[in-house]
Amino acid sequence: MISSQRMCLRLIAMLIAALILGLQPLLAGQPAMEGPAFPRPLEAYGPEESPELGATLRGRIETEPFNLVASVIFLLAICHTFLTAKFRHWAHEAEERHAARLQERTAEASTDQNDDGAPDEVSFKGQVLHFFGEVEAVFGIWVLVLAGAITYYFGWGTVLGYIGNKVNFTEPMFVVVIMAIAGTRPILRCAESFLRVAARLGRESPAAWWLSILIVAPVLGSFITEPAAMTIGALLLARQFYSLKPSPRFAYATIGLLFVNVSVGGTFTHFAAPPVLMVAAPWGWDTAYMFTHFGWKALIGIIIATVTYYLVFRREFGELARARAAALAAGSLRSDGVKVPVWITLVQLGFMGFTVMVAHYPPLFVGGFLFFLAFSQATAHHQGRLDLRPPLLVGFFLAGLVIHGGLQGWWIEPVLSRLTEVPLFIGAAILTAFNDNAAITYLATLVPGFTESLKYSVVAGAVTGGGLTVIANAPNPAGQNILQRFFPEGVSPLGLLAGAIYPTVVMGLAYMLL
Repeated sequence: MISSQRMCLRLIAMLIAALILGLQPLLAGQPAMEGPAFPRPLEAYGPEESPELGATLRGRIETEPFNLVASVIFLLAICHTFLTAKFRHWAHEAEERHAARLQERTAEASTDQNDDGAPDEVSFKGQVLHFFGEVEAVFGIWVLVLAGAITYYFGWGTVLGYIGNKVNFTEPMFVVVIMAIAGTRPILRCAESFLRVAARLGRESPAAWWLSILIVAPVLGSFITEPAAMTIGALLLARQFYSLKPSPRFAYATIGLLFVNVSVGGTFTHFAAPPVLMVAAPWGWDTAYMFTHFGWKALIGIIIATVTYYLVFRREFGELARARAAALAAGSLRSDGVKVPVWITLVQLGFMGFTVMVAHYPPLFVGGFLFFLAFSQATAHHQGRLDLRPPLLVGFFLAGLVIHGGLQGWWIEPVLSRLTEVPLFIGAAILTAFNDNAAITYLATLVPGFTESLKYSVVAGAVTGGGLTVIANAPNPAGQNILQRFFPEGVSPLGLLAGAIYPTVVMGLAYMLL
């Protein structure tokens, strides 16, 4: 069996090789110009393709062999996401060995090494393995391999042309900004006060808080966008429940339910959910259409799935109530005592509203974010610590995902175009688990001859499957980043899948039968 050290060295060597391949043409003097159309447009494959799916895919690989290369790299990146917990385990082992060696050296020295003002020595191997174990870094890491492969086949100019001109990074940038604003103390206090109104119906018991967060917060996503709803919901769940150390079964059921509910909770309007946004303009869907065809069904599914999980875990809520009472007595759940003036909350809600309003115009919402940072600094005594690391990691994750996802249309489009209503619904839900659901619906707009019922099926399937994996829906990485510290080995992909299966089935039945 390959040791963790050899595995680490092989991965580093692979990345170095990819970088060398990527830079070689540039160093040789090749101009940084965009090459021929890349990726090959779907319409360029022609109408003479075989009606059989297998033959069509083989033909597209023969026409453009790089299709297979790009998809294999994407598959390896997906497999890497399932191994992140193992990398983190190796990282902890490497750091423990390094700490033991450092302690021996310190004991032998005549002076304390920590008093010289220099940073403590860290384990390089451990830090590298930690980086490979960050889920948010996975697709970015494999972008290096993809860039090397593109350069080898087409040249460095094609890499620049594709990533610089063809890939749209608006969504990753928007998620970074909205996640940073939604995670501030004034916004969280406002959201908590709003949800407390619903929780008071159940005397603010843990069960009442849990139900209000998992039902109300996802629906709010239709108005404040799904990334904001995911951030607020995950932060409140972290404070109200995960900090009480619930059982792993409850923890995975809750995060799976959150992901599914947020994915479908954005379907009340036509502008808040990324998969809906991709089709709204091409297909002429407005808010009235979304609510009458999707929104009310989503609400019924959210309520049924959430109440069912509540009944399953009702005994555990009793234990959580006792743990919450003990935490309140100890002061660990109490507010930090910092008062936030109403005008500051209103201003930050204004920043959030402006960001949502100009969500498709990066220069505007990035400029607004700079003003927000200045305002946050000017009112720092009313603000919490502004931690930009989680939003930036999530943005990095999504940026890597859209780079890889933009090269998968060659096989997704023929799969979607050959399915009837029910198979299309199921197929879209399954494909969503392996690619962002916004990519699935975008590719559906490129399929000619889609009837209204087929359009409904592909969008319903895409939002239904949005909670099955962390890559299925754009806001999921934000929720995982916030909650993963409460899972000893990080959020397990199989554990997330197990927690999301039931609400996914419920939502599927709601969309197909109602």
